[in-house]
Amino acid sequence: MAIQCGYLGRGTVTRLEKFIKEDALRCSQCDYIPWDKLKNKKLLVTGATGLIGSSIVRILLHINEWRALELSILILTRSTEKARKVFGADLDKITLIHGGGYQTIPDISSDIDYIIHGASPTSSKFFVENPVETLETAFYGTNSLLRLAVDKNVSAFLYLSSMEVYGTPEKGTRIKESDSGSFDPAKIRNCYPLGKIVCENLCCSYAKEYNVPVKIARLTQTFGPGVDYKDSRVFAEFARCAVEHRDIVLKTKGQTQRDYLYTADAVSGILTILLKGECGQAYTVANEGTYCSVYEMAGIVAETYGIGLRVQEQDVLKQGYADTLYMDLDTEKIGRLGWRSTVGLGEMYRRMIEAMRQESCD
Repeated sequence: MAIQCGYLGRGTVTRLEKFIKEDALRCSQCDYIPWDKLKNKKLLVTGATGLIGSSIVRILLHINEWRALELSILILTRSTEKARKVFGADLDKITLIHGGGYQTIPDISSDIDYIIHGASPTSSKFFVENPVETLETAFYGTNSLLRLAVDKNVSAFLYLSSMEVYGTPEKGTRIKESDSGSFDPAKIRNCYPLGKIVCENLCCSYAKEYNVPVKIARLTQTFGPGVDYKDSRVFAEFARCAVEHRDIVLKTKGQTQRDYLYTADAVSGILTILLKGECGQAYTVANEGTYCSVYEMAGIVAETYGIGLRVQEQDVLKQGYADTLYMDLDTEKIGRLGWRSTVGLGEMYRRMIEAMRQESCD
């Protein structure tokens, strides 16, 4: 089915830009975030061209102006071209540091006050096809950034981890940060969660041995405006089906149940942990109100956008699909810092789909 696209003339604000500005306003009004701690500081972000990293940078650029923070934002990236595509004219407001690998990073002459380390592969297919690179990128990249944190005597270092460190909990279990998962090291896809666990331990080791003020954010699956149209994850496939008005076809029964998180809520959670979290501690970040099965989520999208939903089971193990999960996350710990989620599943999809619909027309 052909996708009807509205004309965007020069100077027209895109839906993505509109949503980012609205999300920045939402974050700026979070009075539990101590914004003054960012005043006249320098923040380094890795993974800044990815969904979460770019959301952090874009939102902070607005808040930086509105709150007159005079915050300097530095991004470490392997691709100047991709950074230019993601940030456009806003790249002039950012200090870009070009880095070609994960084992070493370029010399950075300026001071750095805060580091948010979010660089990581996110595709299950990549994990299965490139398990060595997945592990090496995780460990060596994190180690390089932690060494930089020591050299720069940073005020805080935040590591972006994942809910996957909790393994495969039994159905009906409420999962707290103290719960640890068990993993079969011979299962290749476990390179991703095991890499995250090793890096969490590495962060805590640097905190113990070198007094690096590390904090860890364990994010559940996160989406919103800014998701790449070709993203291979299941939530993006559902959104593409809505945009292209075609049926959702599940390759499994969709029994996995988990919480989800809106991009701007992820940003406010990350900043809350960075600026208020306890050193050496991990915090789960999720919207508990979104807990549902993959099948139920597909049903919400199908009903909202008037498309069909079918199940055609396939052998998906070779494609890197995770085991059936029951990831019912407890967010009480980050809640004690004042953080709370604000956007539910329906609105998450609406904003993502509107931005993707426009992207598909560009």
